[in-house]
Amino acid sequence: MAEPHDLTALEQAAALARGELSSLDLVEHHLRRVDALGDTVGAFVTVTAELAREAARAADTTPADQRGPLHGVPTAIKDLTLTAGVRTTFGSAAFADFVPPVDADVVRFIRAAGLVSLGKTTTSELGCSLYCETTVAPPARNPWELAYTAGGSSGGAAAAVAAGLVPVAQGSDGGGSLRIPASLCGLIGYKPSRGVVSGGPLGFGAFGLPTSGPIGRTVADVAALLDVLAEPVPGEPYLPPLPPPGGYLGAARAADPGRLRIGRFTTPMLADEPVHPDCVAAVDRAAALLTAAGHEVIEVPAPLGPQVWPLFEIVWHVLALAPVPPQREAELLPLTRFLRARAAGISAGTLTATLGEIQAQVRLGARRTAGCDLLLCPTLAAPQAPVGWFTQGRTPEEDFDRQRRFSPYCAVFNVTGEPSVSLPVGVTAEGLPVGVLLTARYGDDARLIATAAQLERSSGGWDQHPAIWRSVASANVNGSGVGRSPW
Repeated sequence: MAEPHDLTALEQAAALARGELSSLDLVEHHLRRVDALGDTVGAFVTVTAELAREAARAADTTPADQRGPLHGVPTAIKDLTLTAGVRTTFGSAAFADFVPPVDADVVRFIRAAGLVSLGKTTTSELGCSLYCETTVAPPARNPWELAYTAGGSSGGAAAAVAAGLVPVAQGSDGGGSLRIPASLCGLIGYKPSRGVVSGGPLGFGAFGLPTSGPIGRTVADVAALLDVLAEPVPGEPYLPPLPPPGGYLGAARAADPGRLRIGRFTTPMLADEPVHPDCVAAVDRAAALLTAAGHEVIEVPAPLGPQVWPLFEIVWHVLALAPVPPQREAELLPLTRFLRARAAGISAGTLTATLGEIQAQVRLGARRTAGCDLLLCPTLAAPQAPVGWFTQGRTPEEDFDRQRRFSPYCAVFNVTGEPSVSLPVGVTAEGLPVGVLLTARYGDDARLIATAAQLERSSGGWDQHPAIWRSVASANVNGSGVGRSPW
């Protein structure tokens, strides 16, 4: 029998529109799952149950003609994202009691669209690592295999969606932080083009690398949440590309990108690292499906190579220099302190020269793949990693090096600002997910989403669930018609 959480985000909204469920029904159902599984998978730092119930009641009173495609649907906000009146720790004991006075723009947009946040999802400390193992929450674990990490820094968002605690969630991606967890947890993680989603109202830091984006179980759900997030805001430093007619959800539903020339490569870009056969096999499968759909898939050289890593390393050190109260520096994790110490020795002149050299390398890389509409490569160099694999028995320097070897692809596309999505095309012999990365030209988000949706259809759909999905006792909503056998 189907349960409310079996429905996609758009299906949940449709059930609300038909009167089969209320938003409060959905919120209570998902809160029961959060209570049962949230700590097990390390999905949430803070659960805002009463605020969610209040928002759900308000959503249920909204007139039908004022409801968007995701109105009344449960979601969650990453703990790196400012949320007024709600504890936001940035994954750090140094901010364990911090309550922001303002919302990030994306939080305002989510509320205005009628989605209901259940709380703040687990992140890595200050977003500094690709795993979420901090002192303010349980580690984010992969619902497909709890011994493995859910990734980071949007690991809690991925764990929540993959375990059926929310159907879709907001995250952010500054070096792969949505796409890495999506690959590990069998989800779609979408990093939009720079400027599509506002980073306001605070700050213009991080050199344009990070952006908010959606993570979900289907391309249509992800596109629908992107439509919510992609609200133009006056004063943004990057000019947003024009949205497609019918929005990104319209592009996903059409699933018609036209005939494309797609460049395929598997050579790692930021590390001289062997690539696991399962990751190569996932790219091979995606290439075959894309070819069968009528696209031309060609071999291309990787846009960048491991020789650029020292440049990226300098930038990543500096990105760790988020403001921290001096009296609380000692509460930071060893990796964070290591990165900040390295950054303290980098001069403004060195940083400026590094950013210029990175841009020069990006231009050269663009020439190597000129003529391609999309690029196809692995999301990661290995399909999975155990919890503790990066940290236990290792120095912070060894930890950081393991991370770049594990993820030598994603961060390049944060530097270029191009839209990039991880899609769960592959699977290991043990049945664990393996992602591939599709990346489009800057501003070509609609074509990328249409191609992802086309690939999803030709794959037979990716909305698959781990065993933990059914580990909570039935919580069907009485009288709703949802979850009852048709016989």
